[in-house]
Amino acid sequence: MQTPVSAKDKKSFIHWFLNHYQLKKRESVWILNYILNHDKLLDNVHFVREAKFCPRGVIMTAYCSNQVSFRFYKKQLVTTDAEKAFHDIRMNQGEPLYIQLNFSKSYQNSFFAAVLVENPFISDDYFITEKDQETAKQLWDKIIYEQQSKSLQEQIDQALDKRDRPMFIDLTRRLYQLNKREKNQPKES
Repeated sequence: MQTPVSAKDKKSFIHWFLNHYQLKKRESVWILNYILNHDKLLDNVHFVREAKFCPRGVIMTAYCSNQVSFRFYKKQLVTTDAEKAFHDIRMNQGEPLYIQLNFSKSYQNSFFAAVLVENPFISDDYFITEKDQETAKQLWDKIIYEQQSKSLQEQIDQALDKRDRPMFIDLTRRLYQLNKREKNQPKES
């Protein structure tokens, strides 16, 4: 379970964001400034990824991102009309509001990470497909194989340098078995 983000932290982040990024829709700035000045609303604001899955979400985008400039989601309805979104936000301050901000390198931004919460409306496997999982497993297996092979080859070189025949025989047998296992692994089609 995540620790809730304080209203003070959200307020600081919004100030920082507005000072560093220019939003594609000026109404987005109005909405964020409105949120800043209404503590009850600020308590119900949550910064998330993929706000489109939330029962009441808004997506706002800065000029530095090529994503959609503005979307407001309420249940099954979607609008690009920021004034309608503003009206809904103003009239329903007690309801949770999920905000997705799109800006350059947002995934690497520590200020954003400090206020970002996990989206409760996205399933755990949304971002990772079965094919992605299989590809990751194959990559991991390849990395492990290469590391083990390299280590064994270095140990074989050391055994040769020391003229340690029993160690050399043991290590080459282990390398042979490792290579045989790798060769017999099913490959991606």
